[in-house]
Amino acid sequence: MADNFFRVGTANMYDSAMQNLSARQKSLVDLQENLTSGKRVVRPSDDPVAAAQAERAMTRIARIQAEQRQLEIQKGNVTQAESTLGDAVGLVQEIRQAVVAAGGGTLTPADRRTYAMQIQSLQDQLKDVINRKDVNGMPLLGSLGSALAPFVGPLPGAPDYLFSGLPGQDASQGTAVASQMDGHAALMFDPQRDGIYGAAVSNANPLYPLNGRQFNTSAVSVDHPEKIAPNTAPGGQPYTYRVVFGATTVNTDGSYSIAYQVTSTNPAFTAVNGTTATLTPDRTADIPINFTDPGGAHLSFNVKATPTRDSSGTVVLSPAPGDTVDISATASLMSSIDDAIAGIGSASNSSNANQYVGQALSQIDAGLQRLQNVRSYAGELLNRADRISGDQDNRSLQLEADRSRAEDLDMVKGISDFQNANVGYDAALKSYAQVQRLSLFNYIN
Repeated sequence: MADNFFRVGTANMYDSAMQNLSARQKSLVDLQENLTSGKRVVRPSDDPVAAAQAERAMTRIARIQAEQRQLEIQKGNVTQAESTLGDAVGLVQEIRQAVVAAGGGTLTPADRRTYAMQIQSLQDQLKDVINRKDVNGMPLLGSLGSALAPFVGPLPGAPDYLFSGLPGQDASQGTAVASQMDGHAALMFDPQRDGIYGAAVSNANPLYPLNGRQFNTSAVSVDHPEKIAPNTAPGGQPYTYRVVFGATTVNTDGSYSIAYQVTSTNPAFTAVNGTTATLTPDRTADIPINFTDPGGAHLSFNVKATPTRDSSGTVVLSPAPGDTVDISATASLMSSIDDAIAGIGSASNSSNANQYVGQALSQIDAGLQRLQNVRSYAGELLNRADRISGDQDNRSLQLEADRSRAEDLDMVKGISDFQNANVGYDAALKSYAQVQRLSLFNYIN
């Protein structure tokens, strides 16, 4: 009975020693695997909570990497658009310089036609620039969506230039920027937004031909353009205005007074009848013309009143009876350039040329301002893209730190644990070897 009990105890001791050795061996293998992989959590079963945290961090890092790649594409498009707008600004500035030169008082009609041809060449280059596309064949100035060639023209009728698309600027997001710029805002004029109106002079009275007189106006000024009454008819174009000059009255002091009337295609407009300031023979004066649109906007400009004498010594006034000034909204910067080309090229004298030069300069300056505003916005988008990229890099670093805390191994602690386990396993092997050799026969003489 005692012998059986001894045998059971010995077998249990051997079995316990083997289990201890197996456990220590497994622990040593796990620690070695942790050291070689550099991770504390090699598989989800090692620490389910930490594994889930690490997986969430890696998923977010992957999403940030995808967003960063898309941001780089968008940044490239904005960079191209900013460069395109810069090229457009440069061309428009060259056009402006040519327009200024075309207003020289000593130029002949042939000289002005040469300048008109130069402006036409620059405008042809501008047409190519504003319809430039990105590497994917999409318009860089396509606004919220447009045809492959957003700017179409010149077209017969009014408006002569169109933006074939949806105006507006696509909004940027927290991780992305707009990839197309608002070409409509850059190159098209809107009466209620910009208040860009042009004045064209003419004369229907054959007794007072324009070729022999100086008849021109200043640029049209619009106060509160947002109040201009829009034409709500389907397809309705902006309303136009007409100033017709009538009879000239000779005053007792030898001065002259000129009557005029202002009408509009807007049926709600009340005709304005007035008399200009008086002027004496051989004296030039600015005649102010002011009227109010039915919506409440105020339009004004000056007519240059220039009395001259013909070959017989008779005083000929400008404006003369029948002289007309037509005021109409300008559709686009390209429309302004077209008007300048046509007017400068056909002007018979410097006075007529100055009419088109003055109008063109005013409108080109307004167009340049819009181009530069949109270009500045493109620059701000590039700055925003850099800020987004920096923020995303910081988020990636934070998420990488979260992932590392969840699953990476502290190498100092890992090496220490491995060495301790190795010493313990070695001691267990030696003790087992000693115990395994023990037997009752070792103590029998």
